[in-house]
Amino acid sequence: MTERLTRQEIYDRIRATSRDEFILSEMKKLGFWPSDEEKPSVSEQLIKHEGELSRELQELSQKQRKFDNQQAMLAEMRKARMAAAKKKRVETKEKNEQKRKDKAEQWKQQKQNEIVYLGEDVSHELNNTEADTAKLAQFGLPHFADALALATAMNISLGKLRFLAYNRKVSTTTHYKRFYLAKKTGGKRLISAPMPKLKEAQYWILDNILYKLKNTDSAHGFVPQRSILTNASNHIGQDVVINIDLKDFFPSIDYKRIKGLFAALGYSKQIASILALVCAEPDVDMIDIDKKTYYVAHTERKLPQGAPTSPAITNLICYKLDHRFEGIARKFNFNYSRYADDITFSAKGDGKKLVGQVLWAIRQIIESEGFQIHPDKLAVMRKGRQQEVTGIVVNDKPGIDRKELRRFRALLHQIELNGTEGKSWRNGVDLENSMRGYASFVGMVKPEQGIQFKAQLDQIFGVRAKVKPVPAPEIKIVPPTIQDTPPKPDNDEKPWWEII
Repeated sequence: MTERLTRQEIYDRIRATSRDEFILSEMKKLGFWPSDEEKPSVSEQLIKHEGELSRELQELSQKQRKFDNQQAMLAEMRKARMAAAKKKRVETKEKNEQKRKDKAEQWKQQKQNEIVYLGEDVSHELNNTEADTAKLAQFGLPHFADALALATAMNISLGKLRFLAYNRKVSTTTHYKRFYLAKKTGGKRLISAPMPKLKEAQYWILDNILYKLKNTDSAHGFVPQRSILTNASNHIGQDVVINIDLKDFFPSIDYKRIKGLFAALGYSKQIASILALVCAEPDVDMIDIDKKTYYVAHTERKLPQGAPTSPAITNLICYKLDHRFEGIARKFNFNYSRYADDITFSAKGDGKKLVGQVLWAIRQIIESEGFQIHPDKLAVMRKGRQQEVTGIVVNDKPGIDRKELRRFRALLHQIELNGTEGKSWRNGVDLENSMRGYASFVGMVKPEQGIQFKAQLDQIFGVRAKVKPVPAPEIKIVPPTIQDTPPKPDNDEKPWWEII
């Protein structure tokens, strides 16, 4: 007797075949369905075929369910990925925004405490804050750890210092008022007068750095306790006097030389760059576009003629030049002195025979120091003719050119008779200031005569406690296309140091 199937086994059999096939199989096993026939009956075939179809359909259904699940799974995965990507984008955006804010805040803090950029071509060494403190101490100069320390010492904000030093190729503002001074021989001289804020910064540099440095004994221009009179006094009563003028003296000292000067004093490249930028300025063209004025630089930054720091810087730049000229003077038994760009050598006795050798040596030194001799302003004055040094006659004792004195007296007389209308002195913009300036010059050499002239001027113009300079005319000025090289001067030309 066959074993009876359990319920689970029955379920498994039905699941593996079909319900009708299982019943047919059991009926055959129990003898209810004849199985000894050679060919299966139609009913049996139909039951088997139905079972095969049912199993095939089941397999297909399983595959379909599996496929449907994959699509759903892929859709879910895609949805999850999209949600994750969106979340990541939001997080990344927030992170980048925070980075931007942090960077902006960091830049803001950095701008408040550092100067990292001052324009093209001048910013590459602003991160160099290494100073030679030993050299600074040797010269008795103040040390500045960084730009903030410099600004604090100057009693201005770091932003103000950045504004004054920034190197712009094109700007809508300018730190200088530029105007021309006419020369008697017809040439023009460009004067760049700094605006008040920049002038204050330049005077601070002058008082706290430049004036602390010792000049050579030969330098007399813009040095305390020295003047054109002390300069000329070195050459009184000489057999031969040689006057040499340096061509384009101030413009030939560019930003790199000024920066090199401050670096040589011991300042870091950062501080040297800032100080040089404050003391230098390019030539600019003024261009009006749509009722707005633009200042377009067309040269590199250089020493402006008119800034209070410029004369002191020239004296320091010429320190080596002076020592080399002093050596030439000792070698050939000459006297030597320099007032800004006016170089004077003089000698007595046998020295007058060595003028050619001295001039050759002078040319070599001037060229090697980066300067040029003005070809129209080299004069060799021998005894027997009027010898003049920085406007002062030095033949026997310090004196004034007689022709000019006579013209000045004549002008005073004409003004006393006919008034000031139509009168001028030395092409000056303001008659009173020009005449008082000449009277002061005379008083430096001849005090009694200077007092007399001053009294006459007080009577003509009235007494003034202080003569104010005439402001520059409010006109737009384009830097000159003609170089600062006027025609050959005559004996009546006014020296430039008496104009400024």
